[in-house]
Amino acid sequence: MIKTEQSLAPHYIQFHRPQWAALRDSIPFKLLEEDIFKLQGINKDLSLDEVVQIYLPLSRLLNFYISSHLRQQTVLKTFLATKGGKIPYIIGISGGVAVGKSTTARLLQALLSSWPEPRLVELITTDGFLYPNKILNKRGLMNKKGFPQSYDIHSMVKFVSEVKSGAKYVTAPVYSHLIYDIVPNIDKVIGTPDILILEGLNVLQRNIDDPHTPHRLFVSDFIDFSIYVDAPEALLKSWYIKRFLTFRRSAFSNPNSYFHNFSQLPEIDAVHIAEEIWDEINGLNLQQNILPTREQASLIMTKRDSHAVDNLRLRNGYSAI
Repeated sequence: MIKTEQSLAPHYIQFHRPQWAALRDSIPFKLLEEDIFKLQGINKDLSLDEVVQIYLPLSRLLNFYISSHLRQQTVLKTFLATKGGKIPYIIGISGGVAVGKSTTARLLQALLSSWPEPRLVELITTDGFLYPNKILNKRGLMNKKGFPQSYDIHSMVKFVSEVKSGAKYVTAPVYSHLIYDIVPNIDKVIGTPDILILEGLNVLQRNIDDPHTPHRLFVSDFIDFSIYVDAPEALLKSWYIKRFLTFRRSAFSNPNSYFHNFSQLPEIDAVHIAEEIWDEINGLNLQQNILPTREQASLIMTKRDSHAVDNLRLRNGYSAI
C-alpha cells in the first residue's frame, strides 16, 4: 500500500523501492551497460537495476509533467492569440556534498533525451555561479565555498529567468574542479532547450543573507519540479572521504590541480584532512543551509549504504517546487 507521510509539511506520498519500481509500467529501457558506465562518473555504485527500478519510473513521471507543461503553453498561446516561443521545463536537483547529485542529473538527462518525442535536454551545475576565488579571498569566504554567500545569486537568478523566458541564447560561467575556480573567458551557451536540469547544493535555498546583493527572486521560483537526493549524514561523510581518496589517486595527481599537494600525503593523513573538511565545511553547510530545504522538494529520494535509493517521497498535491 502507498503511504501518505503525515509528519512532513506539505504532505508526501511515500514509496518503498518495490512500490516505486512497479510504476515503471512498460517503458522500454534504451540505455546500454556501457552508457551507464559513462554516466557513473566517480560514482561506481550506479547499477542497471537502479536505473530500471528508480530512474525509469521517475522519467515516466517527469514525462507526464512535461507533457502537461506543453499543453498549458498551447492553451496560453491560444488564449493570447500569439505564437510565442517555447518555455523550457526546469528540473532542480539538490542535496548534500557527495550524495550523487551529478550522477542523478546526468542520468535524467540521458533518459529524458531518449523519449520518443525529440527533446533537447541541457544540464547546468550551479558551481558555475560561485564567485571566482579572487572575490572569495577578498571577502574571506574561501573556507565557505558552497555556502549561500559564496554564490553570485543575482547572476544565477538572471540566468534561470532568461532561460524560463524563452531567450534564444543564454550563457553560464564554467567551473573547473581541477583548478577549483571559475574558468576565465569561457561560458556555456544554452540555446532554448525543451528541458533544463539545474543541479547544485543551493537550488532550493531561499533564506540567503548576502549583504552584496539583496534578493526578491530565487532560483526555486523558476523551477517546475525539484528533487532532493537525501542520505544520513554519516553516510555522506563516508562517501565524501571515499571520493576524496579517489581524487587523491587521480585528479589531484595532476600538477595543475588546486589540491595537487594532497596527492603526496600518506593515506591516513589524507583521511584526516577529508574528515576535517567535512566537519568544518561540508557538514556544517549541510546542517545550516542544505538540509533545511529538503521539504521544499517535489520529490525526496533517500539512499542507503550502496548509493541505492531505498524510499521516495512525492509531494502530495503537486506544486511548482
